Amino acid sequence: MGLFVFLPLVLPLSAWPVARLAETRLHPRTATRLLTAVAVVMAVCSTLCLALLMVVGTAQLPGNPLPDGWSDPEVRAAVPHDEVAGRLAIPALAVVAVACARTLWRHRSVTRRARRALAGVRGPAVAVLPDSTPYAYALPGVRGRGRGRIVVTTALLAGLAPAERRALFAHERAHLSARHHRHLLAAHLAARANPFLRPLRTAVVYTAERWADEEAARVVGDRRTVARAIGKAALLSPGTPAPTLAALAATGPVPRRVAALLGPAPVARPWPPAFTAVGLAAWGAAAGALVSAMSSANSAVSLFLILHAATPL
Repeated sequence: MGLFVFLPLVLPLSAWPVARLAETRLHPRTATRLLTAVAVVMAVCSTLCLALLMVVGTAQLPGNPLPDGWSDPEVRAAVPHDEVAGRLAIPALAVVAVACARTLWRHRSVTRRARRALAGVRGPAVAVLPDSTPYAYALPGVRGRGRGRIVVTTALLAGLAPAERRALFAHERAHLSARHHRHLLAAHLAARANPFLRPLRTAVVYTAERWADEEAARVVGDRRTVARAIGKAALLSPGTPAPTLAALAATGPVPRRVAALLGPAPVARPWPPAFTAVGLAAWGAAAGALVSAMSSANSAVSLFLILHAATPL
């Protein structure tokens, strides 16, 4: 295993440049998909390496249920600084598990409560609530039962002009059709698994909103109308019930989104040009994810072979 087992823990640093550049130099759709994929791969790899270190650390604890051969010096020699790294990996992996479980529990709890509250509200696609608090968000649907619903209150609709209401609904429909809640949930879980992935989570939150902004501008046909709708909603709306749910103006730097809509539409490319700053950053992040996957796979196979050899038949 050697130092390869530690690489996935720090390789997310290689994705920081693209997390910053993708927000402004990539089409939001491309940026969201790229950053989410890189974050998920790196989070899985770093968690796997933590689990491998935990196995070595647990084998050193007295009274553990693991085979005695797993604590042999030959096994421990596979991990540099095994006494410190192995023991630290145990609480670190526990923290990761608890943090990810809390994020999943909050997401599911909020969506279930919202679905139960909307059970008696008419309308298959849009739920208009007679509430004095102005807010709107996209509520994902249950698997196999539609794409979800748009939840909006009469207070927010009253604060928007008719054209801005169309922009609001187009924005929320874009969130539902592209299933942005999955990108947001994956990015939040990745950041829980490895704190070095937090810049990617922040970028995904922003680019997902920009993706919906551009889709709304395409549907409405007026970028300024969408920009006004975002600005008004940001002043009126308090936010969404959970950070893994998307909304018109509850997440992302609103002034930057408005400024982007007041400019020309971004060019949609599947991958940025190689010899540009964002292109080099994207290739650097892809290389980091690949090295992370290779390092974690090498460490897992090496530890499996070592433990297999150390376990008496």
